[in-house]
This record gives sequence, structure tokens and C-alpha cells, in this order.
Amino acid sequence: MSEVVSDLRWKKFPVLNDGFVCLVDVMGDDSSVVQAARVSYGEGTKHVSDDRTLIRYLMRHRHSTPFEMAEIKLLVRVPMDCWRQWIRHRTANVNEYSTRYSVAIDAMQNTPPDEWRTQAESNRQGSGLPLPVELGEQLTADEHAFQRAARNLYDHRLSVGVAREQARKDLPLCTYTEAYWKVDLHNLLHFLALRMDSHAQHEIREYARTIGEQIIKNLFPVVWEAFVDYRMEGLSLTRLDIGVIQRLQQRQVALTPGSKISEEDFLAAQDETWRTLTRSRERDECRGKLQRLGIL
Repeated sequence: MSEVVSDLRWKKFPVLNDGFVCLVDVMGDDSSVVQAARVSYGEGTKHVSDDRTLIRYLMRHRHSTPFEMAEIKLLVRVPMDCWRQWIRHRTANVNEYSTRYSVAIDAMQNTPPDEWRTQAESNRQGSGLPLPVELGEQLTADEHAFQRAARNLYDHRLSVGVAREQARKDLPLCTYTEAYWKVDLHNLLHFLALRMDSHAQHEIREYARTIGEQIIKNLFPVVWEAFVDYRMEGLSLTRLDIGVIQRLQQRQVALTPGSKISEEDFLAAQDETWRTLTRSRERDECRGKLQRLGIL
């Protein structure tokens, strides 16, 4: 494992146009999780459970404390608007680059013409479909012009003696910042579960994916395997979801191998609390789970 750490430490993995993440330091590995768990369970578990089985049990049953025994310190360069979402995870130790003490990083996040997105119709905070590339080209050109003007204004203020803390006030949120981010493995995995999800904003999803797949997967391979199996690729059924499936079974719907239920069957079996609602996110989520299971 020491060779893996040596290979990863200070290696900058690029994200977006000028961002990066890199490992600064790590305390622990897969065995640290196992060691912490066996302190709680007693030495006897060593004879009935190998390390992989124990880690998977801990992840499956959401025993978080053993995963808190490992820590990871990262250095990240990230656009300020993305960092605002990142810093909402109040479970880490953070030290950010200060534009009061130092000149702001001369880099801004650019949007390629084919990456502009519409506002999602069903989600007030999400994105929808890609905009036409022709429109994207104009939006990107406007973006570049605005960013150059904002940086020139900032640099001019500094050149005439304006204090850095005041000169920075009109820098756009696409300006990159850097920060050290130290977090235990349990809270890091929670961050990744939320920010790697398809509903997360694309930009922060790219950071989470890079941290997970390029760094954590290599440092904690057994933990990562369990995390993917039970958190990222797993499926959780609520009491209401189970009720829908049971009612479908009682109606003898979709019992023929290879057959699927219809939308009409699904709506007939839906929970009573959804029935009078024109829009129900919980009903939509249940429908999505049945589709993923190949039932609907």
C-alpha cells in the first residue's frame, strides 16, 4: 500500500478545464477499518470473518465508526460556485486559499459550446437537455468576453493600489480557488454518494468521480468495492415501495416470466397517499425503481 500512496501523493488529476484534485496525505487503509471493527467486536471475529467479508458487512449495515478511523487529505482546485456546494458538507477540516492575503488565481472555469444545458422542467435546481451547439458557441464567446473584462477590472484595481480584499469583490464565481480538504473515510464516502449521483450538478460530479475512481478506489480497494455494490449501485426499497410490489403480486400481475406490468397496473397498485396527487416525486421514484428491476 505504501507504493500506492507514493504513486498517488501530489499527483494532480485534472478536472474541468483548469481544476484538479490530488492526494496530500492518507492515514490508514482497508486494514484500518477492519482493525477498528475488531476492537469493537472482539478478537474472536477474526476466525469467522475475513477482512473483505467484514468490510462488506459493515458497509451493508451502515456501521460508520470503523470507516471514521481512516483519513484523507486532498488539495483541490475548484470553481467558486462549485466550492459553495462542496463546503456545505460540514464534516471536514478546510483551509482555503485567501484572496485577502494573495492575488486571486488567474484561472476561470470555461464552458465548452456543447456543454450548455437547459433548466430542468421537473427540478428547480437541476439541468435538462443540452442546448444547440450553435447557441452554445455564442454563449461561450460571451463567457470569454465577460471573464476577460472581469479579470482586467480586478488587475486594474490592484495596479492602482486597491486593497486585495476589496478588489476581489467583482470576480465571478467561475474563478478557481484552492483548498486543503481533510476528511475521514466515512464522511468522504457520504460526500461521494451524494455528489457522484446522477442528480448532482455535472461540474461537482466530475470532481467526486475523479476523487473516487482515481484516488479512493486505489487507496481502499475493498472498501470501494463494497461502497459501489451497496451505496452507488444498490437499491433501497421503502415501506411504500414494498407495498406496491405486494399489491402487484396479489393482483397476480407480472408473474409470467419475462413479462412486465403496465403503467395502468402500477397506478392501480400505487400507495393511497399518492393517488390524489397530480405530481408525486415519491411515486416517480418508485416507478423508477420498478423500471430498474425490469418489472415495469
